[in-house]
Amino acid sequence: MPVALLCAGRLREKYWQDAAAEYQKRMTRYSKLEIIEVPDQPEGPQAMKKEGEMMLSHLRGDDYVVALCIDARAMDSLQLAAFFREREMLGSRVVFVIGGSLGLHEDVLRRADKKLSMSPMTFPHQLARVMLLEQIYRAHKINAGERYHK
Repeated sequence: MPVALLCAGRLREKYWQDAAAEYQKRMTRYSKLEIIEVPDQPEGPQAMKKEGEMMLSHLRGDDYVVALCIDARAMDSLQLAAFFREREMLGSRVVFVIGGSLGLHEDVLRRADKKLSMSPMTFPHQLARVMLLEQIYRAHKINAGERYHK
């Protein structure tokens, strides 16, 4: 089952790039993983809308879209693993959407099939991306029956 991360902005610092690249490399054993970046927009009245339009242009009709939102319900690692097992039976690409500093436009949130919180705390989107990649990797390890440190 293919997995994609659709992100506003790019990873600027080398240490974030290196961390993300490591999890992308590890994931090659389990699933196709795609990172899609749209340019983050400078603050302004239309910034969030433009960012949202760019994000929506990368989504396919059969994608299962998971929007990261601070006010959504969280899952632990075992629940995320179960989520992937369920989605794998259905076969569509799972796309996790991470907004920029402005959040996600309401059109993106309406398109989402599921909303997911990583924590009630707010994280920079660069850190959130690395944390999500780690959790996706962990879920695939769990589903493969392999040990992964708890």
